[in-house]
Amino acid sequence: MSSPPLPEHPAFGLVIVGDEILSGKRADKHMPKLIELLAARGLQLEWADYVGDSPDRITATLKRAFASGDIVFSCGGIGATPDDHTRQCAARALGAELELHPQAEALIRERMQDTAKEQGTPYHPDRPDNIHRLNMGVFPKGARIIPNPYNKIPGFSVGHVHFVPGFPVMAWSMMEWVLDQDYPQLFRQSAYVEKSVIVFGSMEATLTPLMEELERDHAGVKVFSLPSVDHPQYGRHIDLGVKGEPAAVEPAYGQLLAGLRELGVKLGPELVR
Repeated sequence: MSSPPLPEHPAFGLVIVGDEILSGKRADKHMPKLIELLAARGLQLEWADYVGDSPDRITATLKRAFASGDIVFSCGGIGATPDDHTRQCAARALGAELELHPQAEALIRERMQDTAKEQGTPYHPDRPDNIHRLNMGVFPKGARIIPNPYNKIPGFSVGHVHFVPGFPVMAWSMMEWVLDQDYPQLFRQSAYVEKSVIVFGSMEATLTPLMEELERDHAGVKVFSLPSVDHPQYGRHIDLGVKGEPAAVEPAYGQLLAGLRELGVKLGPELVR
């Protein structure tokens, strides 16, 4: 299944699947890592969804992901145990059939042979547990595989939604492979930049008209306001700034500073990220 055309400025999203995240048994490490991988390529994460091991909820979440037109990574639930539902839910969300991907089958069988050799035991391809392991290569019809350098058990892609395991040691290299293989044309040659200033003694409501003015006047620039009441260095303050391509950020930031001076607010350090 070939990927549909991307919009001019596609967004990146993340879906994390698993009861263990929502119950607190495990902490999600995928979102910080994906943010890091995207930032290294001049990109950023736009949204993230967390969903437990409920087939109906997973299916609904994946329906939104497929319909969004965004580039989405889904982490977790692609194994072959009873609590792994992501492969089946992806097929339901697409209205597609599931089938054993021939390349995935070859890789899984290769992994099983490697394991038998490591353990010094014969490889029995038709043994029930080995037949069951092939379920890890059952994907929605037309899916493309994502190589797994850790243990050869692949993930899969359908359109611009990419499914990887929940294990960071596998998922992170697979997500990086997808970015470099499928989306190098999106990498920004010029760095994405944030410029902000610490504002003391003001309320967000007072600053909102200036923020709205900046977004009207500077297309492609995002304005952000991060209030804090107990910062260890600055105490109560607002970190107010703009972010985007450097050429667009510079004039917007100049207008921001000029507007703040007109308001007569007290300004602290300026920050560049």
